[in-house]
Amino acid sequence: MVRSFLSRMRDERGQGLAEYALILALIAIIAIAALVFLGTQVSSILSTIGAAI
Repeated sequence: MVRSFLSRMRDERGQGLAEYALILALIAIIAIAALVFLGTQVSSILSTIGAAI
């Protein structure tokens, strides 16, 4: 009885960890895509700010 409970807990933890890893990977992909598309705009804004200072 205890072994079956512990084995179920391990499976759920592994499943939760896999879900968190997938979410983290998705967030990383979105962040990289945003930097690729908005990189030049952000760079020009920071250059303007740097020149003003």
